[in-house]
Amino acid sequence: MTKRPLSETTDANPHKKIKEQPNGSADGNGNGTMDVDGAGSAKVEQLKQAQDGASGEIDESLYSRQLYVLGHEAMKRMGSSNVLIVGLRGLGVEIAKNIGLAGVKSLTLYDPKPARIDDLSSQFFLRPEDVGKPRAAVTAPRISELNPYTPVGVHEGDNLTGDLSQLKRYQSIVLTDTPLKDQLAIADFCHNNGIYVTITDTFGLFGSIFTDFGKNFTIGDPNGENPLSGIVSNIDSEGLVTALDETRHGLEDGDFVTFSEVEGMEKLNDSEPKKITVKGPYTFSIGDVSALGQYQRGGLYQQVKMPKIIDFESLSQQLQKPELMISDFAKFDRPMQLHCGFQALHAFAENHKGEFPRPHNDQDAAEVLKLAQDIASKSEDKPELDEKVIKELAYQARGDLSPMNAFYGGLAAQEVMKSVSGKFGPIKQWMYMDSLESLPAGSPRSEEECKPRGTRYDGNIAVFGKSFQDKIANVKQFLVGAGAIGCEMLKNWAMLGLGTGPNGKIYVTDMDQIERSNLNRQFLFRAKDVGQLKSESAAAAVQAMNPELDGKITAMKDRVAQDTEHIFNEDFWNSLDGVTNALDNVDARTYVDRRCVFFYKPLLDSGTLGTKGNSQVVMPRMTESYSSSQDPPEQSFPMCTLRSFPNRIEHTIAWAKDLFHTYFAGPPEIVNAYLTQKDYLASALKQSGNEKQTLETLRDYLQADKPETFDDCIEWARKQFEKQYNNAIQQLLYNFPKDSKTSSGQPFWSGPKRAPDALKFDPSNPTHYSFIVSAANLHAFNYHIKPNNDKNYITSVLDRMMIPDFKPDPGVKIQADEKEPDPNANAPMDDNDALDAIAKGLPQPKTLGDFRLEPVEFEKDDDTNFHIDFITAASNLRAENYKITQADRHKTKFIAGKIIPAIATTTALVTGLVVLELYKMIDGKDDIEQYKNGFVNLALPFFGFSEPIASPKGKYQGPNGEVTIDKLWDRFESEDVTLQQFLDDFKKKGLTISMISSGVSLLYASFYPPSKNKDRLPMKMSQLVETISKKPIPDHQKNVIFEITAEDETEEDVEIPYVMVKLQK
Repeated sequence: MTKRPLSETTDANPHKKIKEQPNGSADGNGNGTMDVDGAGSAKVEQLKQAQDGASGEIDESLYSRQLYVLGHEAMKRMGSSNVLIVGLRGLGVEIAKNIGLAGVKSLTLYDPKPARIDDLSSQFFLRPEDVGKPRAAVTAPRISELNPYTPVGVHEGDNLTGDLSQLKRYQSIVLTDTPLKDQLAIADFCHNNGIYVTITDTFGLFGSIFTDFGKNFTIGDPNGENPLSGIVSNIDSEGLVTALDETRHGLEDGDFVTFSEVEGMEKLNDSEPKKITVKGPYTFSIGDVSALGQYQRGGLYQQVKMPKIIDFESLSQQLQKPELMISDFAKFDRPMQLHCGFQALHAFAENHKGEFPRPHNDQDAAEVLKLAQDIASKSEDKPELDEKVIKELAYQARGDLSPMNAFYGGLAAQEVMKSVSGKFGPIKQWMYMDSLESLPAGSPRSEEECKPRGTRYDGNIAVFGKSFQDKIANVKQFLVGAGAIGCEMLKNWAMLGLGTGPNGKIYVTDMDQIERSNLNRQFLFRAKDVGQLKSESAAAAVQAMNPELDGKITAMKDRVAQDTEHIFNEDFWNSLDGVTNALDNVDARTYVDRRCVFFYKPLLDSGTLGTKGNSQVVMPRMTESYSSSQDPPEQSFPMCTLRSFPNRIEHTIAWAKDLFHTYFAGPPEIVNAYLTQKDYLASALKQSGNEKQTLETLRDYLQADKPETFDDCIEWARKQFEKQYNNAIQQLLYNFPKDSKTSSGQPFWSGPKRAPDALKFDPSNPTHYSFIVSAANLHAFNYHIKPNNDKNYITSVLDRMMIPDFKPDPGVKIQADEKEPDPNANAPMDDNDALDAIAKGLPQPKTLGDFRLEPVEFEKDDDTNFHIDFITAASNLRAENYKITQADRHKTKFIAGKIIPAIATTTALVTGLVVLELYKMIDGKDDIEQYKNGFVNLALPFFGFSEPIASPKGKYQGPNGEVTIDKLWDRFESEDVTLQQFLDDFKKKGLTISMISSGVSLLYASFYPPSKNKDRLPMKMSQLVETISKKPIPDHQKNVIFEITAEDETEEDVEIPYVMVKLQK
């Protein structure tokens, strides 16, 4: 998508002067070779094609979730790009990991320096035995294991700047851990030679990134959002377009749209895209339409993404006059200060043989401050420097923190992908960030505390000090989920040394097994792990990264839910220091959140959606919880629209998914219930309320349509085609002919109602044929009949079939509008005699022996099971009926499977933000202003941070005046006393209880007659619950929750917390 010509570099041999690992080694020490996915010659051939870019095919089973972020075109452009990463400490390896997972033509690493022990603070692919070996050579084989489609090599040589022409073989270059004078030489060469460059560095809790993608850089898709579309209700003579039924168009000034199906202004249809001006939420202007005629009716508008061209300046120009992006609006003046401070650090290193300031050394910090002040005084803006910030930057210059590297590593990798694909808006051109709030207030920091100890944690100690490092080591943390976020989180924790101390512990639980589609972003897993438990594989992987975690991680396979409270019991929760969620569904996150509130445990929550991500901090008695706010409900479609009047592909996909269930899941379950449940017809059936439909299903699936051979399955599928795409449409057009009018005289088929046409079956049409093949095979699966894909055989069966002509039924009624009553709602009662006849005709269960049907369980990621094939064909046939633009299999799978798009870069970055908050949590900060919830969108890019919302407070009048309560975190606690004592205790607090309940049981009410309460008053609270609910309290439960309604001293009803009664066990 970029205008930059790739010919001079794309055709060059990317491996010239490169010491190539075949595709890496797998033994962990950089020795030997790796069997690519253990799949022999076929996989090797696939790999060869991937390496030379010849195939152009993208492995959708591996890249599935990433494809929904980037799209096929962007990934193909990435697949023809050669990338060089310079510097393989913690930041460099993070970038290499993310780009390796994403997939490029070749990834080359450069860092001939020997690995040091303090590199292990964040370089997760180095081992203690690698110290002294060249970083790139040791790291390359381990990066290459991540993705068989990304060849990884090592760039040879001791000096990159000696012969800059060798860089021409790369399309994109990333510099980390590189002296400023080398950055300038390389970046200016790249600027002049059409090579994209990204420069990024972290120093402790400070980080920076710079990008230069040259002149005339073309962005094909600035934001990655799906193009908007809608139905037109009017276009006036001034060019004002109004959307139908006051539907928000969502467009912005400067967007472009095209039109189709407009009547009266036909010249608008398929014309050049029109630039729009927004006039209101439901209207926009397309300018002069005087030459286009008079609008009559109809029309669709469709947003068109137009390329955007921008220019970048070189590093040497930008150092003098930087274009700065704000990462945190609470620190508006910080970026320019850090721009001077980072240059000062490089100047200090140049004066001290490449060494940065010593940790927490005041003499070195003073020198950096003076250098920064000199740089600031010579700059155009002359920023005022905050002495504390610049000194802190010097103190931390040798710090190497995994979460900062995760943040900037995710960011830099995404910028590389933007550079070679033209997808999304790049950073222009600098972005600085710091997280000084993460510094501990409760642990000492001094030169003595922060000096190197010759350990793997020296990069952490340089920033936080030894005392705080010991505190980190003795934390007990619970990680819920070991998927994409979970893998990244465990990696960060391993680098921190979290839980490695004598009192430290990590618990991780995940009930899922590893699937192939996970490998693209859950980087702790390899192909050999597919089918293994995520929690166990992830724990083993990070123990290899940091052997000090051996025996410190407990991997579990239980979901955290109400039915596992005997496993995750009170002792378990009470033993924890904190909880981190790495979950992908709201229900699970809400449950964990409620448990954290109950047990007063800090919770860190985060999530991603493509390039978007967020992090949230939940602190006991301080912030609101995850459950305090809710996402809007999922979009749903009116049944009337799905049944008869679809106008978007989303409608036809929803209809097709329902058809899938109606054919292959629901009926087999009904049949099996009939065959296994005693007296099913007499009991369960009558309770269901849809006897006729159920009996007809049993008749069809056990008698009328029960197949004996695959031929029968083909014939069944062909009849279903006729029923859905011909007969049903003919019936609809019989009820509502194409020229029919509404009661107000308007054409019935207008606006959102699209007049359909019946389909004539054509076996040579791929969609028609795909419906038959997939439906026949799924029907065969239900009946344990062997599947068949033989086209000649299937066609021969179809050819000999005779399909009777259809005649519409005048008695059929169809609902015309969702707002109108359903004409079938008051249909006459079913004919009992007819129902009895069907029931008597059914075979008795005992006569069928062990016969059962096999219901289909929808599985979107198995490309051989016909599930997505059926839904795609069924949806597109209906789209063909209604002349709706069809969706390919990839898009259908995304919508039908409710797939969450995901990419490793966002995941890495978001977990970095979470761990920056974890430092604060471990320190025990009690100032809500020190914590930050984060919101990012790497596509724009956008970064926003906000102070967490405080938990809500309430008040009531007690005997000694006003009492303030925290509505979320506070609760009353009581011993297991009698009900009378319970009431008396609250009376002393100034609260007169009017009702007490527990779960669904109402235990006490002041309006009960005295005789009813009399027997209850002497009972202990636990006995009262068991008596009224008629259920014993489970043995593992150590408390019972009671909800109370009460009045305070003013006799006003007050909102008060629940009561926890502690049981004596």
